[in-house]
Amino acid sequence: MRQGMNWKLATAVIGSGLCLFQAAGPAQAIESCVAALKKQAISAGVRPEVAERMLSGATFDEKVIRFSTSQPEHKTEIWDYMAFLVDAQRIKDGKSNLKKHGSTLAAIEKRYGVDRHVVLAVWGIESDYGQFQGDFYTPHALANLACAGKRRQKYFRGELIKTLQIASRGDVPVEDFRGSWAGAFGQTQFMPSTYNSLAVDYDGDGRKDLVNSVPDALASTANFLKNAGWKNSRPWGYEVKVPDGYSGPSGRKSYFSLATWAKRGLVGIDGSRLSGNLEAALIRPAGAGGPAFLVTRNFRALRSYNASTSYGMAIALLSELVSGGDPFKTPWPTDNPGLSRAQRLDLQKLLNRNGFDVGEPDGKVGPATRAGIRKAEAKHGMPETGRPSWNVYYALGGR
Repeated sequence: MRQGMNWKLATAVIGSGLCLFQAAGPAQAIESCVAALKKQAISAGVRPEVAERMLSGATFDEKVIRFSTSQPEHKTEIWDYMAFLVDAQRIKDGKSNLKKHGSTLAAIEKRYGVDRHVVLAVWGIESDYGQFQGDFYTPHALANLACAGKRRQKYFRGELIKTLQIASRGDVPVEDFRGSWAGAFGQTQFMPSTYNSLAVDYDGDGRKDLVNSVPDALASTANFLKNAGWKNSRPWGYEVKVPDGYSGPSGRKSYFSLATWAKRGLVGIDGSRLSGNLEAALIRPAGAGGPAFLVTRNFRALRSYNASTSYGMAIALLSELVSGGDPFKTPWPTDNPGLSRAQRLDLQKLLNRNGFDVGEPDGKVGPATRAGIRKAEAKHGMPETGRPSWNVYYALGGR
């Protein structure tokens, strides 16, 4: 009862702090809001010194708030998304990590029933196999979303408290909480609430450390996908051919047996006949002119990790390629493909060399790079899109 009263009091104080944002502005008011969150965390069992250390120095971060209103995967063409995420380097590194962690991945697959190549692909997409876990200090990012976010402030308050509790238990060192602007952290980017429900201590050291333990991160990912409905008895899906003029059902929620799809004229990408009772849904991520896929409920499990069809396709393709499989046969419907990470880095160098200053090349396409691309496009008579594409890369001398 006493804890419940503290919760209500803290919530009331936070509410007052949020009102201050409207009156005084976020930079001034965040201090009051964070102080209230600190009290709430302590009342929820977080050790005071942990709360103090993790929230000390939390200030308004405009970048976090800006990112919270626009997710890149919802505005990027799928061929750009795939070119960036499933490039030659990520495939090569995936194969290397498959050899390095092969026995661990095999044991995890046996325990959780999730394809090791899919687990590896999630690791590769989420943190480049642990090499880059994020730019943001998780408690400070969550404090901004809880205090100054445009939406779901209550949710982010809860995620912040859970983050502090994880550190207070000693699972992850205080200083190691680096992640995304949204609060996901670790080698496979779990939100704190997901961590609490699905993270596992696979290496047996008494801590569920998704930041520093590769076995913990991989096993936790497998546990997540298992709970999301992944079954090794079925593939994620198949690339298929759709008959010209097809006007039947489609969409990721319209499941029918492969035999039913065969009756509608669909065949495997190699022309093989579809048969059997396995249920799948027809998706065409780039529209009727691009690749078509019949995806099973395993694809839905992939999307549960990130609710984006482009993301699911990236995981699916990378898992195929690191296992020695083939790329998709049907090309994306564009004559201006996207660029790999290496090509993006090279593009920035070319922009600088041609007088379009974009700052120190790092391969990350931000506002300065997009502005430089638009200037280069204008000079070469192209539509000004700001997109890191093959056409502008080629025009500047890329090959």
